[in-house]
Amino acid sequence: MGWGLTIPLTGVALPAHADLVRALAAFGYTDLWSAETNGADAFTPLALASAWEPTLRLGTAIVPVFTRGPALIAMSAAALAAAAPGRFVLGLGASSPVIVGNWNGIAYEQPYRRTRDVLRAVRAALAGERVDGTFDTFTIKRFKLEQAPASPPPILLAALRPQMLRLAGREADGAILNWLSAGDVRQCLDAVANPDADVVARVFVCPTADADHARRLGKLLISTYLTVPAYAAFQDWLGRGAALAAMHERWAAGDRAGAAAAVPDEVVDDLVVHGTPEQCRDQVQAYLDAGVRTPTIALLPTPEASDPAAVLELVRRLGPAGAG
Repeated sequence: MGWGLTIPLTGVALPAHADLVRALAAFGYTDLWSAETNGADAFTPLALASAWEPTLRLGTAIVPVFTRGPALIAMSAAALAAAAPGRFVLGLGASSPVIVGNWNGIAYEQPYRRTRDVLRAVRAALAGERVDGTFDTFTIKRFKLEQAPASPPPILLAALRPQMLRLAGREADGAILNWLSAGDVRQCLDAVANPDADVVARVFVCPTADADHARRLGKLLISTYLTVPAYAAFQDWLGRGAALAAMHERWAAGDRAGAAAAVPDEVVDDLVVHGTPEQCRDQVQAYLDAGVRTPTIALLPTPEASDPAAVLELVRRLGPAGAG
């Protein structure tokens, strides 16, 4: 079991993370996970962290399977596995039509098959095999890593619905979960259907006693993310479809502010952990208790995090050692 933090933190330059990363192990953290949207790429923050701190597990959450070819993903993963032997985990995922299509100009087609094919090709390459053949979504001709890792890194899949969750449990080493409550974990684990699977969950945390601030921010994030079709379908599957129906109506009508306002407080409270740092830590612990192996905090901006020292103190109080 572990306890993770997502980097880079919002609004913090990459080099400014060095002191924070070096302090994390003493705060009880075991993991650092990167995200890739429109800020830093997934690999660079972890490469820096591998030099700053020698014990933390480092994982990508996630590398999109459309925006790089399988060979490049394998090369980047092999390099990080060499930089952090035994400490790197490759997280892959389909990403979204916005990131893949709108921002990168790549057709977002057959996301399940593309994810499965990239998983299979990259796993073979990292095992030192020559990858040569036709997959459903691409063809690779005679690719072999110049230097495959002595110990191939585990591969996890970002998964939202039963088909991808089953793939994560069947062919990957586990699943990365996102935008769910602790109460939703069991439903996802039942779909993974593999008790040995590693399960990491990104948990959005807004450590502030100002519930109005947390809910305003949570509603904005929820209306932005959960209107993406895959996330919308995930929430439908989890049983929140009716609660989010008004949000979807207003978003479809082009009313972005109205969509955020239509998100019920109860949905925010389900999906965004907030309260004092100690209350937040207890809520993150609930994900562990539900069966997640590593909850990973995605720290949201708060009025209390006004300078680097305040951010460091918040991160400390959110960590397992903060209870001591």
